[in-house]
Amino acid sequence: MASTETKAPSSAAEAGDSSGDIAGLEAGLDALESRVVDRQPWLRTATSKALPPLIAIAIVLGLWQLAYHFELKPHYLLPSPVEVGHSLQQKWLEGTLLSFVWTSVSRGALGFLASVAIGTVLGLIVARVKAVRAAIGPILSGLQSLPSVAWVPAAIIWFGLSDATIYTVVLLGAVPSIANGLVAGVDQISPLYLRAGRTIGATGFAGVRHVLLPASLPGYIAGLKQGWAFSWRSLMAAELIVNAPDLGTGLGQLLEQGRELQDMSWVLSAILLILIVGIGIELLIFAPVERRVLRSRGLLVKS
Repeated sequence: MASTETKAPSSAAEAGDSSGDIAGLEAGLDALESRVVDRQPWLRTATSKALPPLIAIAIVLGLWQLAYHFELKPHYLLPSPVEVGHSLQQKWLEGTLLSFVWTSVSRGALGFLASVAIGTVLGLIVARVKAVRAAIGPILSGLQSLPSVAWVPAAIIWFGLSDATIYTVVLLGAVPSIANGLVAGVDQISPLYLRAGRTIGATGFAGVRHVLLPASLPGYIAGLKQGWAFSWRSLMAAELIVNAPDLGTGLGQLLEQGRELQDMSWVLSAILLILIVGIGIELLIFAPVERRVLRSRGLLVKS
């Protein structure tokens, strides 16, 4: 009896040590699986993000200056970066530069928001209704690959030289991308999430709001990014062709005016502004949202 009583505490202690080791191992595995990117000081983050693009820009400007110096094209066809900068400075001093940018950005934002509303509803219907998916799914993919400029002649015939023509081209360019992105995001949702949502009563609109859309966010955001790119490209294509005094002057109209005047500094200035706005929207809006979503899901891991 004495030997049995002395072994029992030893067995209990061993069991406790074993359970503690298992708990520690599980905690370590959990820590490995949930190891996300640590937040760095803003100065270090800004430097790491800004330095590579600045180096790339410097290289492009250097090659551009070399091409100008060795006259790969006559100077009136290929102005130097300094001449393009002077053209931008002139527009700024005239007080018209910001109005050109604002006209296009406001059109692009309004058209994109309308595209998000239509594309989200359409994408949910296509993703969840098999008959609709079989009917218009291939059409959406075809519309996404169709160049936006192809819609401009038809839109002019339908609506004339008006804002409606421009917004129609933007919608037809952006809606298919947003809808297809949402469909791809919904297709990647685990069926377990959908069953769990139905179990707790999340059906209908509540299921869409609390289960379907949150679970499909990575694919949905990718579709939104692509939708913005398509809407911006569609807007520039429409502004290049749809030109009327009462429409105001956007960046596309500014580019067309430079072509009509055969002023390459003007043309390259407009191209540069279009590029800056497109990249700025991506970096200031979509990139932070995408990082936040990926970080919250543990998908943004250390390399």
